Amino acid sequence: MSLAADARRTTAHAAFWMMTRRVTILAASVDIVFFVFFLWAGSPLLAWLNVLSVGLYGAANRLLVWRWNRSALLLIWLEVIGHAVIGSLCVGWDAGFNYYLLMFIPAIMVSGDWPRVAAPLAMLFAIYLGLHAVSNQLGPLVPIDDTALALLNVFNVSIFFAMASYTARFYYLLVRRTEGRLREHATRDTLTQLFNRRHLLEIAEGELARARRDDTPLSLVIVDIDHFKQINDELGHDVGDRVLVHVSGLFQACCRASDTVARWGGEEFLFLLPNTGIEAALDFARRVRVAVARHPLVMEAPTEVACTVSLGVASLAPGETLEAAIVRADRALYESKMAGRNRVTPAPAAAPEVPLAEDLAC
Repeated sequence: MSLAADARRTTAHAAFWMMTRRVTILAASVDIVFFVFFLWAGSPLLAWLNVLSVGLYGAANRLLVWRWNRSALLLIWLEVIGHAVIGSLCVGWDAGFNYYLLMFIPAIMVSGDWPRVAAPLAMLFAIYLGLHAVSNQLGPLVPIDDTALALLNVFNVSIFFAMASYTARFYYLLVRRTEGRLREHATRDTLTQLFNRRHLLEIAEGELARARRDDTPLSLVIVDIDHFKQINDELGHDVGDRVLVHVSGLFQACCRASDTVARWGGEEFLFLLPNTGIEAALDFARRVRVAVARHPLVMEAPTEVACTVSLGVASLAPGETLEAAIVRADRALYESKMAGRNRVTPAPAAAPEVPLAEDLAC
């Protein structure tokens, strides 16, 4: 089984047991209502049977807290099947106690792969059909008046609809949350929580199309942490990771809502600045440089880890590809390093496109 499959199974199982705990509380509450109802309907035996059901659900909930999940599930099965059988035989099939057996279907289906669920599903199917046949054959053993029977049927149907809806909604929200986490893992760097390289390129394509359509400037800033290898070698990779996280937070604080920053690779980061010309991009890069230089990472020992950054800035020229602009910004970053680091260097203007021979002929 793959790691992804293991993760999905673990998530499904954790959600299953979480939902089971909630269902035990809801079911116990329903049995309290049944207790009052059967006292009103003149069936004290059925009323006190619901007290036993509340006790079973309470015990199952405690077992789930203790992580004795199999024992808890056995108690729940015992209560639901027993309640459905006794209720259907005593009051009749039309009372609707049989609906509670159907609540086991989603619980069974999420509990494992098909070979694991086939047997309990077949057993549940056999119990349901057998109970229907026996109940219709014998008729109600402890009948109640028609008004009470009609009310009981409406109540049981309502509870079934409510619990089925709750279960479906629970798993729908679980799927949505899981999709959100997977999306975050796919688009963000695990350490810094910034966007990763691939996602930034996806965003950049859209921003580039918008800039060309609206005829607005678009600029890039590439940043490299100075002497980062030295930090790793002298202080350890754990400190290096903390520096990356610290600097990432400073980068995010410098951004506008429309700006995007991503971890480009290693100790390199890339800013995407929509609606920003070269001069404004240079001002932005200088603010980033100053922010990093003035805010060292505060630690227990050593007290502080100071670091600086070098930056290269490029503004996309008309008709220039994103890749070409990134190359120009990267070359400007190299110039910053060669000039002593801790500085901002603008990229040279893009070379004008050379027209093709056939264009000249026209």
